[in-house]
Amino acid sequence: MPMRRLLTAALSLLLAAHVAAAELVVGQVAPLSGVLAATGAQMVLGAKIYFEHVNATGGIHGAKIRHVVKDDAYKIDETIRLTQEAIERDKAVALIGFAGTANLTELLKRNILQEANIALVAPYTGGEPLRTPFNPSLFHIRAGYADEAEHMIGQLVILGIRDIGVYFQNDGFGKAGLAGVEAALQRRGLKLAASAPYERNKLDDSVAQAVGAFKKSAVSAIIMISINPTTAAFVKAFRAAGGNAQLFNISVVDPAELVRLAGVENMHGLGISQVVPFPYSPTLPVIREYRELFAKYAPKDAAISYTSFEEFIGARVLVEGLRRAGPKPTPEKVLRALESLGRHDVGGFQVNFSRDNRIGSKYVEVTVIGREGKLLR
Repeated sequence: MPMRRLLTAALSLLLAAHVAAAELVVGQVAPLSGVLAATGAQMVLGAKIYFEHVNATGGIHGAKIRHVVKDDAYKIDETIRLTQEAIERDKAVALIGFAGTANLTELLKRNILQEANIALVAPYTGGEPLRTPFNPSLFHIRAGYADEAEHMIGQLVILGIRDIGVYFQNDGFGKAGLAGVEAALQRRGLKLAASAPYERNKLDDSVAQAVGAFKKSAVSAIIMISINPTTAAFVKAFRAAGGNAQLFNISVVDPAELVRLAGVENMHGLGISQVVPFPYSPTLPVIREYRELFAKYAPKDAAISYTSFEEFIGARVLVEGLRRAGPKPTPEKVLRALESLGRHDVGGFQVNFSRDNRIGSKYVEVTVIGREGKLLR
């Protein structure tokens, strides 16, 4: 073969190898500042430790994952702007782990994900409007708020508790949880005893007003659809006012952060519904892997949490989709690969996706903050 042809062939092989080994950009828009900053940091960490493991063990078809993280401060307009930036400027092939029912609702309303044919895996929300009607762009790892409400109401009714109130964030997130509680009560022929809202991104006098409303109605249990700062403020004020109702929150709160904000003397006994298995005991292969990679890649001052574990599972699911999409994945190829997963075992935790199903799991259990501030099953 003439030298020129040999050089041309060699150059072609080098170019092909370069294309195959190009970066795979995964975008994540998360609240790294503002009222949800602690949660956002854990969301990012859970995905990060698995992506670092994948990169350290050869990547995907020779390509390394570049995890592009952007801070939306839990603000809807920033979620919109930064998602567009990740898709258009950063050329993300997939997205992972956004937070906020209202934030994601607006993304869908504007058709930003749908027009890009891009998948968003493991959104950190259980809002029913993001599940029904069906949307092909969202791949839910977690059960919905309605599933969590059903589980908690079921347990309360079995215990003979029927006077139930709801403390909720006055937006799409809180109203989705409120609707779930009301529907679960209605299925049992019951009605909500009392409800009290608070405004998104604010800590104001609504906490005192809510405490007064629940004390007046003499509820036996309160289910909170609220985030860490407002949950802590309400529980602290409610207990200081002599409130002794059984308190619950849905899965979006972090028990360690609640104890830090309000003290274990206020937080012990709080029930928290969970949508992934208990990460503090290595009972499943995926938990053992998470704990091993957490010890290897997480900062020394970081702590294991449900939130980071949930996004770790999401990262594992997304990586499987990236592998199945082949060596030159496009956003649409990744989306199609994810919907082809079917019933997929993630180390003892199963998700199930198909062409017409994006609800990967309905797993729910309730945990309790113990007297030492540790989470108990």
